[in-house]
Amino acid sequence: MSSELVLRENRDAVLTLTMNRPERKNAFNNPLWKAFAAALDAARSDDDVHVVVVTGTGGAFSAGQDFSEMNAAPTGDEGPHGFQVLMDTLCAFDKPLIAAVNGVAVGIGMTMLLHCDIVYVAESARMRCPFVTLGVVPEAASSYLLPAIIGFQRAAEVLYTAQWIDAARALELGLAARVVPDGEVLAVAQAKAAEIAVHPPRAVQHSKQLLLATRADAVRAAREREDEAFQVRIGSPENIEAITAFFEKRKPDFRKTR
Repeated sequence: MSSELVLRENRDAVLTLTMNRPERKNAFNNPLWKAFAAALDAARSDDDVHVVVVTGTGGAFSAGQDFSEMNAAPTGDEGPHGFQVLMDTLCAFDKPLIAAVNGVAVGIGMTMLLHCDIVYVAESARMRCPFVTLGVVPEAASSYLLPAIIGFQRAAEVLYTAQWIDAARALELGLAARVVPDGEVLAVAQAKAAEIAVHPPRAVQHSKQLLLATRADAVRAAREREDEAFQVRIGSPENIEAITAFFEKRKPDFRKTR
């Protein structure tokens, strides 16, 4: 098994980026945030890359934020947090981005899908926005993108209940373009990417730039609001109880935080 956090394979102008922390279900720690952002940056400037496919190793897409990193003491020299680095890169990425969701997609593992152009999900895949259960708020501009994609009421239900969404429901909501049998999702995504990659790359890239422009201001504003709200919620009694309960492997009791 490779020790690289992001595996890269370029075939006929289709670059496949594979998040590679299978022991943590590809949960994001700061090194993975930055490695994934660097991979996207490199792809954006590489003329030999026309389309990017993203997936995960070990039967998972991404389990979201790695909570174990929250216990690590800061060293003071980390620079910008990797989440912000990745979000800046993802929001500006102007080549087609296709997701092959091969397993669980939680937190940023789900919200990054809102920034992908086409999403394919395996039959056994499940996704979830768990933010309220952690005492925090939506991130990655999902407070804007989710209702924009699936409608306000459905977005409210997804965010307020933190419910699990199976592949069929993801398709019904419009979060996925297609559900495919387990084991075939990456091949299907790569086939669609290859279909796109034969077209004039500058025309395709310019087309995506036009699409991004229609929502750029709204996405930027949503991120700013979410970041401000996160600063309030992180370290709040509810957040502390949620994280403590997670590590103690028990159900949180939010009554004592009122």
